[in-house]
Amino acid sequence: MAKQLNLLSTGQVITTALHTEMQRSYLEYAMSVIVGRALPDVRDGLKPVHRRILYAMHELGLTPDRPYRKCARVVGDVLGKYHPHGDQAVYDALVRLVQEFSSRYPLLAGHGNFGSVDNDPPAAMRYTETRLSPISHEGMLAEIGDETVEFIGNFDNSQQEPTVLPAQLPFLLLNGCAGIAVGMATNIPPHNLEEVVDGLIALIDQPDLSDEKLLKLIPGPDFPTGGEIVGDTGIKEAYSTGKGGILLRGVATLEEIAPVRGSKRRTAIIITELPYQVNKAGWIEKVADLVNQGRLQGISDLRDESDREGMRVVIELKRDTDPQEVLQHLYHQTALQTTFGAILLAIVDGQPRQLSLRQILQEFLNFREETLNRRYGYELDKAESRLHVVAGLLKALSNLDAVIEILRRAADGSTAKINLCTQLDLSEVQGDAILAMPLRRLTSLEQQNLQQEFDQLSEQISLLQRLLSDRRELLKSMKKDLRSLKRKYGNPRRTKLLPNISETKLQENKKTSKKGSDSDNPKSQILTPKLEQSPEAAVLEFTQRGYVRHTQPSGRKSKTENGLHDHDFIIQTELTDTEKELLVLTSSGKLYPVQVGEIPLTTGRSSRGTPLITTLTSTAQSAQEAVVSRLLLPENLDTQQLILLTKHGRIKRLSLEELTNLTRRGITILKLKDNDELSYTQFTTPGEHLVLASSSGRVLRFAANDEQLPVMGRTAMGLQAFRLLRNQQMVGCVTVGKDDQLLLVTQEGYAKRIAASQLRAASRGDLGTQAVKFGNKTDNLAGMVKAIASAEVALVTNKERVVKIPVETVPILGRDGKGESILQLSRDEKIITVAEVR
Repeated sequence: MAKQLNLLSTGQVITTALHTEMQRSYLEYAMSVIVGRALPDVRDGLKPVHRRILYAMHELGLTPDRPYRKCARVVGDVLGKYHPHGDQAVYDALVRLVQEFSSRYPLLAGHGNFGSVDNDPPAAMRYTETRLSPISHEGMLAEIGDETVEFIGNFDNSQQEPTVLPAQLPFLLLNGCAGIAVGMATNIPPHNLEEVVDGLIALIDQPDLSDEKLLKLIPGPDFPTGGEIVGDTGIKEAYSTGKGGILLRGVATLEEIAPVRGSKRRTAIIITELPYQVNKAGWIEKVADLVNQGRLQGISDLRDESDREGMRVVIELKRDTDPQEVLQHLYHQTALQTTFGAILLAIVDGQPRQLSLRQILQEFLNFREETLNRRYGYELDKAESRLHVVAGLLKALSNLDAVIEILRRAADGSTAKINLCTQLDLSEVQGDAILAMPLRRLTSLEQQNLQQEFDQLSEQISLLQRLLSDRRELLKSMKKDLRSLKRKYGNPRRTKLLPNISETKLQENKKTSKKGSDSDNPKSQILTPKLEQSPEAAVLEFTQRGYVRHTQPSGRKSKTENGLHDHDFIIQTELTDTEKELLVLTSSGKLYPVQVGEIPLTTGRSSRGTPLITTLTSTAQSAQEAVVSRLLLPENLDTQQLILLTKHGRIKRLSLEELTNLTRRGITILKLKDNDELSYTQFTTPGEHLVLASSSGRVLRFAANDEQLPVMGRTAMGLQAFRLLRNQQMVGCVTVGKDDQLLLVTQEGYAKRIAASQLRAASRGDLGTQAVKFGNKTDNLAGMVKAIASAEVALVTNKERVVKIPVETVPILGRDGKGESILQLSRDEKIITVAEVR
């Protein structure tokens, strides 16, 4: 029989109360979960697993310009070096960083199946591939090597990992975060980058900025799946206290279903956006169950017509069914309307804290200021060390004969270094650099390069010392970086904010199933404007930066341009009514209809209006397509046609009848080849000529008739209008009559007017006529517009400078010559856009 082990006979036994040991051990476990697993850091907005994934990919060199790599490789590196947990946990975290419907600004780019809004699982990690997205590479990891953050040992001290990433943007707000720790949880909604950056800059300029003004800059969350936020009570509560309920609902519209033979027209509710994190397939199944159980009346058919273009769930209604009533039941009984419970909880100085919006922004600004101080200090040390070496080399070159004599007489390298340092008053570092200097450094050109490097280093050191010694200069640099990131990665808001709707009444309606009239139910407003409101006159003003201002005619000249920001200006004004449809054409060749009455009214002269792209479907917004033109169809569609011209010179004439009876999802009116995009549109009438211009200064005029340009259908790709040479593109498309003039402007600021009749009438596809002779080989034609003597043109440069020039001040010249200089440009500045001001 084996002997019983006597574990207590040796060693020391410490008597501990059970409740004391349980309390201590549980608290240690709880804090490890809170700090090391479940809650994000307020500085970079990441949990440890996300931070380790990004840093491991950075070490692997998976930058946006490199090929994708297998996710299994990434997960293996994370597990082996930094995160000793389950591989599935790491892969699940990686997948969420890729999903565009989970993150407002995904930190990783993926190749393969990473799941869907239907809750489909992603493919196994051996099939999917990933790499860093541009925003995470530049905004999260670009400064990681500049000693900007602290590093600690990993779990076995074989590697070093950062305690935090040097984030240049508050990703805690941009992408939000959700996590459940021990005894606490966080649920931070995502926000719009442009709004958050505006809020940060405002806090830098005015640290005591009022909460009311801050809320105007950051009016609410911006979810990646769109949707609508009803009211602002929950937003204000969450932003001020760190906790609040935000009422969020999907987007529903009404459509008339085309009748099948033997049936009548019926109405359908179309769902194009669902609230954030709502499973579309699960939601459809829930609606079907309610219909089958008899708890949801009036629905005859339910189908999912979603595709790559976007979400579209069709709910067909029975005859004589009130769509408002059905919609109310969908809000009350399904997740079409949910409450997002916002909890702004994050790790601050190693401890969990519930923060207000202002505190989150201020904590990030403090961290960013510390990061910049460390980065500039590191750069200053490097520059001073290099300057010291370069100064020694220059000193040696100025005493070259003495250096050669010392080296010739020295017995070995150590003796030579000692003699150099002693006789020329050099440091040991400078002595080593002189001894390692190759002979080519003795040439005159290399000496000039050293002197140039010395001057550049001196200037750099002076700049860095100013940044480190003057906090105002440091904050200026911080604001410059923020604006640069905003220009690169900012995009329009996806989630619409619905003000002036009582949340209290909505919550009361949710608790009751009583049927009420449409006028008593504020939720029905999403469907009633088109059906009940009488048409009202409206003025639409479109700006160069993509905003639309919806105002009512006042009988006097508009002064609304006073409220435009950032050198914006109005390029188009239309008088219409709220029942008309505005047609928006994008660079991908798609056309979307927008009800004029659905465009928010612009209140106050200080408002810049609404980004036009936000009035389109979420698919168009997520694709980040550029708006090319905005059209209102004429009453008689037979009198005009639409000209479409691409960047690579393909052209098509389209009948306006093709642009009627559109759905909100839009249609494709022009098929494009790879890397081509729609650039110009024009209405044309019989008898007019079309004038096209390329960046090389060649201009082609031909008749817009059936012989030269036949009318084609929507699915046609178009014809080649212009024979473009290499590295050329179209810069203008104008319809002209026999007495019209054209205004040509080059990138270097030269302009002239020329009569359209001076241009030789040619055929489509020709090379055209050289209408501008450039003074420099580097100059190109920037744009061509119709010259209207009483109008102005706006010139936009690559430095974001806008200058308005009266057309009548530009001289009328012939085809020869480059024109006259109309704008003084700075170094590296050039004109990139020429636009009419209307």
